[in-house]
Amino acid sequence: MIGLVLAAGAGRRLRPYTDTLPKALVPVDGETTVLDLTLGNFAEVGLTEVAIVVGYRKEAVYARKAEFEEKYGVTLTLIDNDKAEEWNNAYSLWCAREVLKQGVILANGDTVHPVSVEQTLLAARGQGQKIILALDTVKHLADEEMKVITDGEEGVRRITKLMDPATATGEYIGVTLIEPEAAEELADALKTTFERDPDLYYEDGYQELVNRGFRIDVAPIGDLKWVEIDNHEDLAKGREIACLY
Repeated sequence: MIGLVLAAGAGRRLRPYTDTLPKALVPVDGETTVLDLTLGNFAEVGLTEVAIVVGYRKEAVYARKAEFEEKYGVTLTLIDNDKAEEWNNAYSLWCAREVLKQGVILANGDTVHPVSVEQTLLAARGQGQKIILALDTVKHLADEEMKVITDGEEGVRRITKLMDPATATGEYIGVTLIEPEAAEELADALKTTFERDPDLYYEDGYQELVNRGFRIDVAPIGDLKWVEIDNHEDLAKGREIACLY
């Protein structure tokens, strides 16, 4: 199993930081970036290989590749997303379809979270699950969150931002464990998703899988501090949280 980071997006709501940097390289604790935190988490749970999907301002990631490898003791493979500024991240994850065959822990490049999330996902393996989503079942939800409805017998039933928060089981935090056995079916679902609408999220690809009868499981992460950084308010929260980890 290897690490996988989606770090191709432009992050326009974080300008001027993202005028010259991808969102994953915006500092959240001194010089420490979200990508630093994620690579540190991967290294702590024993992952020695990491793939990063890059696109917008990818040269900044390429420039720091050797530094990251030495600092975290990992080997990095950078995967170019040729449509990073045009299409949404269903396509971005599809770009890593060959990597998925190795089994991955996938982390969005804008999620500040502790290593306990990866530890929780790894501990949840072993009962035939193919895809396990890290789920926050504690946070009060609003309209912007990626909400999930689960059924104890059937796993995930719905995953979308477009639902009444009161009906949701919890929020998907942007970290997933994907076993090798799920790779081909997930890649096909992602392709169907972005061909239907290139603005769709990879979570819409998860929903496509569910609609096909594929079981997706969840692992509750407990009551912990994390944030998805989309705007300057999120960045301020991220800086309060990052120093804890």
